Amino acid sequence: MASPLLAGLAILMLGDSHFASQGYLVTTLQDALIAQGASVVTEAACGAPTGVWGTSGSAPCGSAERVQSGPVRKDNSNQAHAVALPDLVAKYHPNLIIIGSGDTIAGYAQPTLPAQWIGEQIQQVTARIQEANLPCIWIGPGWGEEGGPYFKNYARVRQVNTYLAAHVAPCRYIDSTTFAQPGEWKTFDGQHYTLPAYQKWGLDVDQAIVSMVHTK
Repeated sequence: MASPLLAGLAILMLGDSHFASQGYLVTTLQDALIAQGASVVTEAACGAPTGVWGTSGSAPCGSAERVQSGPVRKDNSNQAHAVALPDLVAKYHPNLIIIGSGDTIAGYAQPTLPAQWIGEQIQQVTARIQEANLPCIWIGPGWGEEGGPYFKNYARVRQVNTYLAAHVAPCRYIDSTTFAQPGEWKTFDGQHYTLPAYQKWGLDVDQAIVSMVHTK
């Protein structure tokens, strides 16, 4: 039976590579939200910083889209792009925006957190959300595992979560590191999780969203 807490919610999720493949959050989180009574559309831009949703931009490692319980439609060509948030709002008429972004703007390979640039990326999206006068929830990155081609490291994961939590207003923030211990959720490259971990992440975020909607 659908939860009354999410029944009637039309959700537009905008995400990074964690939302761009079957079995990732585009499957696990989306299915969980649908089971709670929501209607959900996910748009993902792999390898793109958050600001890509402010205006249409390229998705370096592909884009993906999933409407409700339909298939994940992917574009892995070099023409893959992200559609600007205002155009997506006009098309899908959501009453809640969910942003899933953190790893692509954390600057793991850089010696210090690129705070000013991250702030600019956030502002490009939140300004559009405010123009649309829609509530929003922002999902931050989980621990992953240290090392790998993306140079993920726990110190920077802490930093970027702290920064995002303080700067994504008017969006409410979900700190994904609260769901597991560092290294508990296994990955295949340091950053992208195994499918069982994506299942856990999706269910945990779903419960956090239900709680936020209930206490808004």
